[in-house]
Amino acid sequence: MFRRRPGHRRLLPRLYPVEGRRLPRELRPANVGRLAASLPDGLGDPGFAELLQKIDDGPILAGNRVEPFFRGDRAFAAMCTDIGLAQSEILLESYILKDDKTGRGFLEALAAARSRGVTVRVLADFFGSIATRRAFWNEMRARGLDVRLFNPLFPQLWLQPFRDHRKILVVDRRIAYTGGMNIADEYGSAPLGSRRGPWRDTHARIEGPTAWDMAVVFREAWQWAGGDRFELPPIVAPTDGGTKVLTLESRPGRGHGETASTLVAIAGAARRRLWITNAYFAPRRRALDFLEAAVRRGVDVRLLLPGRTDVRLVRHAGHGYFEDLLARGVRIFEYQAAILHAKTLVADDRVCLVGSTNLDFRSFHFNAECNVVILDEGVGGVFSRAFEEDLAQAAEITAAGWRRRSFFHAAADAGARLLAPLL
Repeated sequence: MFRRRPGHRRLLPRLYPVEGRRLPRELRPANVGRLAASLPDGLGDPGFAELLQKIDDGPILAGNRVEPFFRGDRAFAAMCTDIGLAQSEILLESYILKDDKTGRGFLEALAAARSRGVTVRVLADFFGSIATRRAFWNEMRARGLDVRLFNPLFPQLWLQPFRDHRKILVVDRRIAYTGGMNIADEYGSAPLGSRRGPWRDTHARIEGPTAWDMAVVFREAWQWAGGDRFELPPIVAPTDGGTKVLTLESRPGRGHGETASTLVAIAGAARRRLWITNAYFAPRRRALDFLEAAVRRGVDVRLLLPGRTDVRLVRHAGHGYFEDLLARGVRIFEYQAAILHAKTLVADDRVCLVGSTNLDFRSFHFNAECNVVILDEGVGGVFSRAFEEDLAQAAEITAAGWRRRSFFHAAADAGARLLAPLL
């Protein structure tokens, strides 16, 4: 029996926002930025957290401990350590899960947990993991792992635009990981200097009630893929203390508008700086207006985007916006040291976001995504320092330099920008 204790709340296993919910007009992206900008103390104002909860319709959970990872090898090592300590359940969801050194390492760690009696559920996206051989999935199953592929090609051909782009690991509903890292060598195990890696990405380990919340998110996609409906009893969580985290997740028909409004609210409430890192940047045009509004308030707005990419067409589509962004006062940097795959945001050292959502049409219309908004100055400071370190390995794009790019480059940018809604 669950009893509500002073300073605690009882949480039911439900997803936010509910399917079919319509955002109130004042909370939609076109309007919520003005509400956020009117907060007296910006991101530090008590009204900001209240605004986020109104947008998402879900709780911001206290009592968490958050540890960011900016290197894949360290993230994967920590994940496998926690898998090795699992006592009852492991939930793993990944857009890409490869049969390579990294994927094999996870298979062995998961199989060892299963041999100890731990329940292990593995969900991978069919299209994202299309290069992974069937034999790999069969080996997982033979070793006792419950494996599902999200939206296989032929049984659900009409659903192919709908992809599971989330990256989630939940251990014992007590520890969770999420961010931009898929389970593959290029995210951390590829040799330094190799053509394909290691990529620059960001993940976060979260210990606390948010891990239970992310198990709720996992269950939705798991059941969509034909998995069993496992039980998630309610929990009692603290209302204060530790790090506060909002789980921001979406899929077609639910949550994409709330994700967009949350990003606009953060931009609107920022007072000093808004630093965004994103791997695939091909936004709607109105996104430029929100960034310009922040610049006009004196906010230092910077975009860190890939200088090297695995999808050149999307990079060209992003280039199609550069001239306009620069004219609006946004500073743009392209990361040179490796392929940039991270999707993060940090504002005023107070609020940061990490997850799987790219600033492109697909992430806001066709993908299931998962992000966490972290309200903590200590964690925000870590993200800000990481951004500054990345800038040291990036080249700034200036208006004068951009105008000197070749005719063929400019033509490719213009053409790709027209295709942005299809990418």
